[in-house]
Amino acid sequence: MYKAAEYWKETLLEAGADKAEIYEISGNPVTYGEKLIDPALPTVLIYAHMDVMPIDLWDSPPFEPEIRDGIIFARGADDDKGQSMMHAKAFELMVKTDTLPCNVKFMIEGEEEVGSPNLGKWCEQNKGMLKADVILVSDTSMIAPDIPSITAGVRGLAYWEVKVTGPNKDLHSGLFGGAVANPINVLSSMITKMVDEKGKITIPGFYNDVMEISAEERELLGRAPFNVEEYKKAIEVDELAGEEGYSATEHTGIRPTFDVCGIWGGYTGEGAKTVLPSQAFAKISCRLVPDQDHLRIAGLFKEHFESIAPKSVKVEVTSLHGGQGYVCPIDIPAYKAAEKAYTDVYGKRPVPIRSGGSIPIISTFEEVLGIKSLLMGFGLESDAIHSPNENYPLEQFYNGIRTIPLFYKYFAEMSK
Repeated sequence: MYKAAEYWKETLLEAGADKAEIYEISGNPVTYGEKLIDPALPTVLIYAHMDVMPIDLWDSPPFEPEIRDGIIFARGADDDKGQSMMHAKAFELMVKTDTLPCNVKFMIEGEEEVGSPNLGKWCEQNKGMLKADVILVSDTSMIAPDIPSITAGVRGLAYWEVKVTGPNKDLHSGLFGGAVANPINVLSSMITKMVDEKGKITIPGFYNDVMEISAEERELLGRAPFNVEEYKKAIEVDELAGEEGYSATEHTGIRPTFDVCGIWGGYTGEGAKTVLPSQAFAKISCRLVPDQDHLRIAGLFKEHFESIAPKSVKVEVTSLHGGQGYVCPIDIPAYKAAEKAYTDVYGKRPVPIRSGGSIPIISTFEEVLGIKSLLMGFGLESDAIHSPNENYPLEQFYNGIRTIPLFYKYFAEMSK
């Protein structure tokens, strides 16, 4: 992370920033840079992250970028190294051609993939330095290469690790099986009780604060092109699931979810071992929608999950991280400027969408800095973010560099 922070410092200075510094925080460092050309002009604060997800099962070395058939393959190619580099290069273009129409600040962190646990405090301590009119983020996706879209909302997140303990050591499954509770069996049974047959999460009070979307907005969001059969074919499943009464895009955009992200325990090595395990573990997450408080949901899950455990085991729930959901109004000048910029480059008016993903720090920005964030992403579903062989089409990279300067131009004009 320190090498990455230093890289970004040099990149911003070479691109034309007046200054760039690396800031120590409680966790990984933050690189900050700025170019202030006139205090009377609006200021855009660009947020990005330099950390990436772990790697596994890659076809090529994940940290040695390869370009194949016009696509760059590397961990972070889309999320978020490639998309953040678009901003550096667009900024460099505007500086070198003397076309930068407003002030620009950069804030690039190293902990986004673990929920940005320390950035909020740093923002609180540096409010004056971070003062801006809008925060510009490219860490989201478009519907398709020929269908531009602007992310008007992201879901929040709550994430836990669960430990279920039975006997004080692993036991012989023949001598003890049937008389002693198996923690893996118990954990599996408890997990199945968390969602009912209609796809509703069973935690008491879970839906109390869910923001219900109006019929008009559901109709607007429903205009985004979506082919269910192609969707199923792309991920090789025969049938989709989800909460009754909502479409697939609504499941991933405007409704909360419950997912087991990982589960383990007992013997998982080669061959057979007749063991009744002492412990079982799971990583569990909920994607949350606006108005759901992730701290409240974390408490509700812990209370409920522990309450449904049988006395034959002990259950320990640890909250790992979380964040609030966020909605960007589609009538603010920044959104209108982005809409116009996308239209110029792609020849089509972008569609507003709600992302199923989470960027927990976005809601913190609004709370701490009092600034709205605009999510101008250029990634595609096929980019395999967080997965093996993450990639990013060069055409999307170049289109981002074409679009970003136009956003600056129109935002500066609309802010007069």
